Amino acid sequence: MHILILGGTTEARELAAALADRTELKVTSSLAGRVAHPRLPVGGVRVGGFGGVAGLVAWLRAERVDAVIDATHPFAGAISRNAAEAAAEVHVPLLALRRPSWVPVPGDRWHPVGSLDEAAAALPALGSRVFLTTGRQGLGAFAVLDGLHFLARSVDAPEPPMPRHIEVLLDRGPFTLDGERAVLREHRIDVLVTKDSGGAATAPKLTAARELGLPVVIVRRPEPPAGVPTVPDVPSALDRLAQL
Repeated sequence: MHILILGGTTEARELAAALADRTELKVTSSLAGRVAHPRLPVGGVRVGGFGGVAGLVAWLRAERVDAVIDATHPFAGAISRNAAEAAAEVHVPLLALRRPSWVPVPGDRWHPVGSLDEAAAALPALGSRVFLTTGRQGLGAFAVLDGLHFLARSVDAPEPPMPRHIEVLLDRGPFTLDGERAVLREHRIDVLVTKDSGGAATAPKLTAARELGLPVVIVRRPEPPAGVPTVPDVPSALDRLAQL
């Protein structure tokens, strides 16, 4: 049985590792290739796009894939939509592995928004020293805010367009609470911007912001493709695979 894992996330690597010793399975993990030096999962790996729905359909057929696990980032909407269409066309089962959303707790000052553009529009009323943890893509949404100072954290260096007053911090999670406290204090951050990616690896920044009473502009997740079965963690994904 050939399983394709659309990955790049911690959960995708954990799933590939959990399946590595299953001799009755062939597992291929697919990475988008947007990070210069990604953390590679165990087992077979391919890097790069498929060429849209048609390309993915052709690949699934050529490689005789029996099941697809979409374990991509919650904001990787395009590949999730393509996977849903391609799996339906080829008639192979598709399962989405999605870590749960973050949930606010007492003391949080969250400002949910629907997009990076909405996040940028909300910032002038919330603070002047902004910690951007939305990744290196999409920084152009904040380029018009000349009166604010930005600290942007990403794995690889971002490219223009970017805000005029910006400092880039190259780093990769998981992050610690002490480390996030230090970043917020050293850079005198007064507002945090993040995406609702969920998971523990990047959650300490939310705790640090709560401790300091900082507002957090949090971008809501896009709606997932309709009709795709979804599980919240690797054990649940393994249970569903066993049913196949």
